[in-house]
Amino acid sequence: MRPLLTLACILAVFSAARAAEAPRPLTSLPYTPGLDVGFMDRSADPCTDFYAYSCHGWMAKNPIPPDESSWHVYRKMADENRQFLWGILQEAAANPGGRRTPAEQRAGDYFAACMDEDAVEAAGAAPLRRDLSEIRALPSARGIAALLGRLHPSLGSELVFGLGSEQDARDSRQVIAVLEAGGLGLPDRDYYLSDEPRMEEARARYREYVARLLQLTGDGPEAARAATERVLGLETAMARATLDRVARRDPYNVYHRVTLAQLRSLTPAFDWAAYLGGVHAPALRYVNLSEPAFFLQVQALLETEPLQTWKDYLRARLVDARAPYLSRAFQRASFDFHAAYLNGVKEEQPRWKKCVGWVDRDLGEALGQMFVARVFPPEVKAQVQDMTRRIQAAMAVRIRQSTWMTEPTRRAALEKLAAMRTKIGYPDRWRDYRALAVSRSDFARNVGRAARFETARQLSKIGRPVDRGEWGMTPPTVNAYYDPQKNDINFPAGVLLPPLWDRRMDLAPGYGNTGGTIGHELTHGFDDQGREFDAHGNLRDWWTPQDADAFKKRAACVIDQFGQYPVIDDVKINSRLTVGEDIADLGGVILAWMAWKDATRGQALEARDGLTPDQRFFVGLAQWACENETDEAKRLLAKTDPHSPARWRINGLVANMPEFRQAFSCPVGSPMAPEKICQVW
Repeated sequence: MRPLLTLACILAVFSAARAAEAPRPLTSLPYTPGLDVGFMDRSADPCTDFYAYSCHGWMAKNPIPPDESSWHVYRKMADENRQFLWGILQEAAANPGGRRTPAEQRAGDYFAACMDEDAVEAAGAAPLRRDLSEIRALPSARGIAALLGRLHPSLGSELVFGLGSEQDARDSRQVIAVLEAGGLGLPDRDYYLSDEPRMEEARARYREYVARLLQLTGDGPEAARAATERVLGLETAMARATLDRVARRDPYNVYHRVTLAQLRSLTPAFDWAAYLGGVHAPALRYVNLSEPAFFLQVQALLETEPLQTWKDYLRARLVDARAPYLSRAFQRASFDFHAAYLNGVKEEQPRWKKCVGWVDRDLGEALGQMFVARVFPPEVKAQVQDMTRRIQAAMAVRIRQSTWMTEPTRRAALEKLAAMRTKIGYPDRWRDYRALAVSRSDFARNVGRAARFETARQLSKIGRPVDRGEWGMTPPTVNAYYDPQKNDINFPAGVLLPPLWDRRMDLAPGYGNTGGTIGHELTHGFDDQGREFDAHGNLRDWWTPQDADAFKKRAACVIDQFGQYPVIDDVKINSRLTVGEDIADLGGVILAWMAWKDATRGQALEARDGLTPDQRFFVGLAQWACENETDEAKRLLAKTDPHSPARWRINGLVANMPEFRQAFSCPVGSPMAPEKICQVW
């Protein structure tokens, strides 16, 4: 008879198994095909639930890891990229005295300092000491401006508001300063103002969290609870004056260009000279005061709130912002509220994953150089350029053939399309980090120095011509974006790798997947936000009233359709928040379909894996979106995310495509083939 295992043996076996399963640095990226029939569920009816048909197999094989709030194809790819970058950074950090490029030196030393957990733990709350002392020593509310001037370069909008730079919406050739509302510790204004039971619960949990942070900095329990009530009161007052997310979608609502004299007149209680001097801002001719009502509220609060309330608020926001970079007690408090409670995450991320993410954030183009040299061959860039050209040509056809546009608007739309630029893979010119000092032995200060470096870089643009070659994402990022003011579409190398773009496979799934992404970003130039900007990126109404009304009617169809879809419990999609992404999703797949047909014209396409070529296009489209998500994340994203849930980003699209119902022989009236369809572009 086999002897019983002791508890110690069981624990040892369990630990060994966990260690065997633990991720390791990768020396190459794993390969996942662009269409995997093993991720499908053939028992599901594609005409009833195409997402289930395409993705249920993937969902069954890919449960949410305990350190994540959701797990989807993009996030899985990003995690694999992180493991690969982990290996690159370990190598860059391993030999500080050896021959390293400047990119390897800075990224490697930053990573080494971040991974030195013993040093981080030994530092405890010491990195906060100077700032907390200055907050406690504030002599009056008038002194808040100078203090923010010193703190903002490393903290930004975590404290009251944020100062940055952006293209002037009225003159896209120039960069202007922008002041943006900020300063809230909860994810959205509704968390402060809604009387929903879940929002009330969130406020109660936030009270516990803020009190915990304040106790970690030396307050006793009673003092911490009293201070927390003052913090919540001040933040609630700020939230009342903050635009909601739907209102912020209208670019006219967040553009209010004022002179410095006008700014001072609106907010006389704030010492702008002391603040701007502290952040080392250049001379400002104009400022975009994005939300005037918010800054008027700050003015009122500076005049009416006791100084102690402001001190408590500044302490709480400071510690919350820096907690992830401090010792374990701070990290755990931050995780318990932001990740575990708000997002349903079960375990903290391992240290290597956090550190790779922070290197990517703070030295992303240094790290990006190493990434693209290893994984992004020139032929991929050429393939994506060809696909983009075909998708732009398809959009030109859609615009010319549209029955709802008058000729003046049609000409302006074609002009905008022709002026749209495409950036693929990585920048033509890498960012210069020589002004950023990085230490191998002081992680918290590295974070602060990196933030100040970026703030200085942003503020140095003010009053200067726009750099149209600049990127807003790093090369390893698994994402893409459209910039309405530069009028360009941007696809980092990270989003152009298998399974999203698989050059080993037939074109059908690739066009459904990456082609849909390219078409999505292009369509953003003509969605409810993008259409407000002209060919040169200026905020200007180039639509005739008749055409604007026709667009709004078509957009209303999308709003009505997606507003019926459930998220969780009785929560439905806030389709006025998601309408831009929904329009882009729908336009993107239509353009990708047209471009694929163009790319394969005259070819004899064959069925594979029991799927016709047309069916492979649509399954390829669907499999980018396969996802599992915690209930907590679903509720949070329903409030804050401008994207619809993944299921409806697929089912909601194919329901509007006659080509889909023909490919799968769906009877009219089935869920994926309704009698009424929506199309904008």
